[in-house]
This record gives sequence, C-alpha cells and structure tokens, in this order.
Amino acid sequence: MDNDSKIFVAGSNGLVGSAIKKKLEEYNYNNVYWIRRENCDLRNRVQVESYFLHSKPEYVFLSAAKVGGILANNTYRADFILNNLKINTN
Repeated sequence: MDNDSKIFVAGSNGLVGSAIKKKLEEYNYNNVYWIRRENCDLRNRVQVESYFLHSKPEYVFLSAAKVGGILANNTYRADFILNNLKINTN
C-alpha cells in the first residue's frame, strides 16, 4: 500500500476498527475512510455492492461485526452468527 491508496475500514467505531484507523493515520495514509451503518448496511448485499461500485476502495480492512456481552451472545447465538456471516460474505 502506498500512502495515497484508497483504504476502507469497515467497523471503524469498534475496538479493532478504531485501532486500525488510528494506526493507518499515524503512518500517514492519506485516504482512509469509513461509513456508518445508516449509509450502508454491510449485511445487505445490494447496498454493499452499490457502495463498492461507487467508492472503489483499493484495500479493505473488515473489522465490522455484531457483538454483545456474554449474556447477549449466549441468548441470541443464531442472530449474532447470522449477522456476522452476512457481513463477512458481502
């Protein structure tokens, strides 16, 4: 990657994504960007395809995920895995 590469960080508000974004900016990558769920739901294939066709990132860091605490993870197991599989598949 060169410093002007177009870099998309998915999940940039989370623990991992914010650390990736911070490091890229520390190393003077000038074209780092992210989106909010309201602008593109990464679980929705049509929205993701449209967004990528429009934005054309050169590199993607995928750290987006549905997360919860121990109780939520245990109670809503299928919801968490389904949402995270959709995000990763798209």
